[in-house]
Amino acid sequence: MIDKNLLLENYKKHFGDEEPRFFTAPGRINIIGEHTDYNGGFVLPGAVDKAITMAIKPNGTEYVNLISVDHDDAALFFRIGGPQPKEQWASYFYGVIEEMRERGAKVGGFNAVFGGDVPLGAGMSSSAALECCIGTALNTLFDLHFTREELAKIGQMTEHHYIGVRCGIMDQFASLFGQKGHVVRLDCRSLEYQLVPFKPKGIEIVLIDTMVKHLLASSEYNVRRAQCEEGVAVIKKYLPNVELLRDVTIEELEAHRDEIDPMSFRRCAFVINENKRLMDACAAMEKGDFVEVGKLVYATHEGLSQEYGVSCPELDFIVDIAKTHESVLGARMMGGGFGGCVIALVKKEGVADYIADVKEKYQLKFDKDPRVIEVEISDGAREI
Repeated sequence: MIDKNLLLENYKKHFGDEEPRFFTAPGRINIIGEHTDYNGGFVLPGAVDKAITMAIKPNGTEYVNLISVDHDDAALFFRIGGPQPKEQWASYFYGVIEEMRERGAKVGGFNAVFGGDVPLGAGMSSSAALECCIGTALNTLFDLHFTREELAKIGQMTEHHYIGVRCGIMDQFASLFGQKGHVVRLDCRSLEYQLVPFKPKGIEIVLIDTMVKHLLASSEYNVRRAQCEEGVAVIKKYLPNVELLRDVTIEELEAHRDEIDPMSFRRCAFVINENKRLMDACAAMEKGDFVEVGKLVYATHEGLSQEYGVSCPELDFIVDIAKTHESVLGARMMGGGFGGCVIALVKKEGVADYIADVKEKYQLKFDKDPRVIEVEISDGAREI
């Protein structure tokens, strides 16, 4: 988490000696269940100890004044109800406010300084962390009475309407509902969830960032979603109750293979199989069988790379190295794809060797250093 004192120092520099309040919202990891959320399936994320944090105070006007310490103290202001800012980072604020106003909320102007330590481009959902931090802060400061579920939807719709990414709700939900020592098994259709204890003995979560920024992720994400919807449309002609891929079995998909574009068929098959892998992983976790969880995690990467087509050479390379280490139970790309990081479940005694091996071989192969990110499962959005 970014130092509160740094935010306070910047706040007083720009807005005077008034005392702001502080809010934070975390990024997330996802153990298994990738690209299932917008298909109404299941996911298994956890909030982490990397977060967006904000110093904020209402200013009694209709203007929002922002300072981003992550963009060299860039300053920007806009009027509530006015045109959308051109800068994407400010559009998150604008979008959350507009989504709240659409729901009848009265949001006033405010001054805010924000920053964070969620690694950008690593598939840890820095954008959702920002949306949830904004939403939690405004909900509290202006006494808006939105539930956490409603705040998650507000963040999701901000992405849809103001950023142009048709994301699911996993990232926002994890950022808001996360709890230390637990992962969240979320049904993305009903939004029913269960906090599942996640304390594997002798096993650590290791994130290795390829340092490849997933520039294709937003556009290709929308393509994948459209391909899944195409498959559903075909099945729905025969099974009218089908609304999402969540409702389709692999047998039902196979029965109509000839009517579905081959690429769309592969995308749909991955999602259906991924939902099953997640349920199998949850069952294995309940038994404490993390060897089986690791096998399922490896299978997820294979599907993401070969069937869903969202990996890249750098991600595949790091996963391939993992397979040569007996201490690594499972590894896969995490997030939208085309870059970002690999998440691995590693026995503690083998963590240092795995990291050293990846660093050496990755540098030789790609002439760049990967970034190792240490994370702990943490609490969700809150005032601090």
